[in-house]
Amino acid sequence: MRYAFYPGCSLESTAHEYETSLKVVGEQVDVEFVQPRGWICCGSSAAHATSRLLATALPLKNLALVRQAGFDEVVVPCAACFSRFRTAQHECAAEPAFAQKAWEAAGVEPVNNVKVSHPLELFNIGEPSKAVQRQVKKDLSKLKVVCYYGCLLTRPAKVMQFDNCEYPMLMDTLLRSVGVPTLDWSYKTDCCGAALALTRTDVVLRLVKDLLKNALAVGAEALAVACPLCHANLDMRQTQVNQKFQTTFALPIFYFTQLMGLALGLEPKALGLQKHLVNPMALVDKL
Repeated sequence: MRYAFYPGCSLESTAHEYETSLKVVGEQVDVEFVQPRGWICCGSSAAHATSRLLATALPLKNLALVRQAGFDEVVVPCAACFSRFRTAQHECAAEPAFAQKAWEAAGVEPVNNVKVSHPLELFNIGEPSKAVQRQVKKDLSKLKVVCYYGCLLTRPAKVMQFDNCEYPMLMDTLLRSVGVPTLDWSYKTDCCGAALALTRTDVVLRLVKDLLKNALAVGAEALAVACPLCHANLDMRQTQVNQKFQTTFALPIFYFTQLMGLALGLEPKALGLQKHLVNPMALVDKL
């Protein structure tokens, strides 16, 4: 099975372990992810904060590159990129005149019906889902995890059309299918502070503290995420949170693909676990 794969800027840099773990998991189940040549930034916050036209044109350019590469579907792991792609498609479908301007700005011929998928969708349905379950080799039944979806995967609901916007379950369902118990909790889609990490660090520290506190309250030993920025805030800010609020948080933050890889028997280094700031190895070694 071959899918077009859009890494975006984060997976090629600060979230490289997300890309690495996704690809090595794919290799275990005969799923190949192919990057379209010449892909460009999706625009993320920088574009849509300044220009609606640019914020739409950039994802459209990438969709055209996907079609040029011979694919009708593209897998987009980064929550911010995923949001921009689906938002662009939604706005173009709702406003044909604006869509024409956006395609012209993108400098490519319009393409229709390129499906934008998230890995959580891909591995929850059809043959990829069955293949993953067949390859489970390691018992992770003693690991207690909460799934943190963040803001962008599910909202706004009419645009994203992704799971239940208030209480999503795709990550829970996927991890449970490979033997990782996930706990119910009430902070699944609360904000981590996102890009306020630099401009309002105080806000981010408070939000991260609340997330970690609630995760511990329900008995979690770790959090699973699907967003590079969520991972960065939760993993990087725990020391600062502890200093500011006199707490002692040391909760490992995993990409869901890393937990999948552990369940499939892959080595921690192959999944990029050594790159984390909160060392997950003490927890992993107990499994």
